Amino acid sequence: MKFIVSSSLLLRQLQSISGVLSTNNTLPILDNFLFELTDSELKMSASDLETTMTARINVDMAEGEGNVAIPAKILLETLKTFADIPVTLDIDPGNFGVTLTAGEGKYRLAGQNGEEYPEVPELEDPAEVSMQSDVLHEAIVKTIFAASNDDLRPVMAGVYCELSDEGVIFVATDAHKLVRYKRTDVKAPETASFIFPKKPLNQLRHILLQDEMPVQIQYSKENARFTFKNIILTCRLIEGKYPNYSAVIPTNNPNKMTIDRQPFLNSIRRVSIFSNQTTYQVKLKIAGSELNLSAEDLDYSNEAQERLACHYEGNDLEIGFNSKFMLEMLNNLDTKQVMLEMSEPNRAGLITPVDNETPEEDILMLVMPVMLG
Repeated sequence: MKFIVSSSLLLRQLQSISGVLSTNNTLPILDNFLFELTDSELKMSASDLETTMTARINVDMAEGEGNVAIPAKILLETLKTFADIPVTLDIDPGNFGVTLTAGEGKYRLAGQNGEEYPEVPELEDPAEVSMQSDVLHEAIVKTIFAASNDDLRPVMAGVYCELSDEGVIFVATDAHKLVRYKRTDVKAPETASFIFPKKPLNQLRHILLQDEMPVQIQYSKENARFTFKNIILTCRLIEGKYPNYSAVIPTNNPNKMTIDRQPFLNSIRRVSIFSNQTTYQVKLKIAGSELNLSAEDLDYSNEAQERLACHYEGNDLEIGFNSKFMLEMLNNLDTKQVMLEMSEPNRAGLITPVDNETPEEDILMLVMPVMLG
């Protein structure tokens, strides 16, 4: 089996799937890319058993067919050193040795039998929905930061997806913050819900932005598959029941503050430098049309205060929030103004964008308060 292909084309495709590779594989063969040659089409795969990603390209010349597993790290590092030149890969069918020829150089790698590479799971009787890549990218970016890192509660370590004929909802929470992202321009033929793991979503986030295209999402009880352009990503879904997120979203919030997002974000960023480095608490004191932000770290006698103009409806209020969570949320919104809705100092606050230019999109972010000492 032998083929010739552009080094930069090969590198680009391998880099787009390489994020799936794990550093602590239980199966040593998963440290390799699987190459499968049929006619003049080359299919490349990377897997960690839970997630598998494949990319297909046409090669310039092909002799024979077959498959081989090639060490990923050394192949990627070698390809990065070349300018855009043709490279020839010649595979010995007897011992799976790989000879890579490029320009005046010749390089040998020890490959493995591709038949030993784990097979991609089939989806039994899958349902499917189509979504534009920019919509899916936005849904991932706006939610994934709020998902939990707690391995003991795996259902919260993913992004929950709810599909219906009314639209699609993505939810992520770690019990301190929650994001609900709705779209009304994506409809599913039947109601379904499942939990995506973070790793495959992070892979999609990195490669979906390159250009706009439809993404076909197929899903069964255990697995989901994303197909777009020349790439297919298959992942195992997280098992378990997602918490009832609607129950924690407060509905009666009489205190509403509207404020310019960027100055608010910059103020929190500055003031939080002076906060206690355990709680990261920033205190908001709102009265009339004025917001006072303050933070202090009594252990080091650090203190900061800033004043901002805002539009406020409600009773005078003092409430504390974790500045890290606030910054994450404000960074992931892109409207000029945001609204912060509150009821009591010990109840969750809701952050929503004001004058969102995308009417099909509905974003709600919830942040739990930090008790004022």
